[in-house]
This record gives sequence, C-alpha cells and structure tokens, in this order.
Amino acid sequence: MTQERNDDRYTFPFEKLEIWKHAVDLADCTLSILDTFPPNKHPKLTALMETAVSRVAQSIAEGKGKQYKKDFIQSLQTAGSSLFEFLTVTELLKRRGCISEQDGTKIRAQSEIINRKLHGLINSLRKE
Repeated sequence: MTQERNDDRYTFPFEKLEIWKHAVDLADCTLSILDTFPPNKHPKLTALMETAVSRVAQSIAEGKGKQYKKDFIQSLQTAGSSLFEFLTVTELLKRRGCISEQDGTKIRAQSEIINRKLHGLINSLRKE
C-alpha cells in the first residue's frame, strides 16, 4: 500500500474553515506549553485546560457537520464558551506562575482572533 501525499488527501468541510485552523493551532500551542509542566503540577487545572482548548476546535468541526444552520450556530456558541473556559483556566495557571507572561500573551492573542472570527461567522450565518 502506498502512502498518499498530504496535498492529495480528501479535505473535510470543517478543515476548510479558517477558524477551525486557528483553533487547532491554539490547541497545539497550548499542548506544547502543558508538555513543559511538571507531571503533578495542578493536574486538575491542566486537564481542564486541555479539555477546554481541544473542545473549541471540536465544536467548530461538529457544527460544520450539522444539517441546519441554527445547529451550526449553536456549536459555534459552544466553541466560544469553551474558549472562555480555557482563558479562565489559563489566567489561573498564569497567576500561579505555571504559564509565563510571554506564553500567556501568545495564548491571549490567538484567542482574541478566534473570538472575533467566531462572532463574525455567527453574525454572517444569522444574516443568511
């Protein structure tokens, strides 16, 4: 069996969404930061952070697969809620000295982009 080149693979509809790509980038960045934590340093908070940040991209992907526009909008709103949950845990870990000021700034900048794009997409879908 031959391995396919990446540019020849099937693209799922959610993979075409710029907002989904941003959300996956944020999750990847966050997981890299969490990889540097000592194993037993705030395990419940880091688990919450990991879950919330991955749920942003998951909710966007799930919503794109919905049949009705109102269901897609609801999934995008869920993604926004997960983003806010993620940012809250990020702030707690930053205050505890687990996340550097530089990493916190990077996370916040990426989150701002996602938040703006979420609201823009929701507003666009509502106008259709």
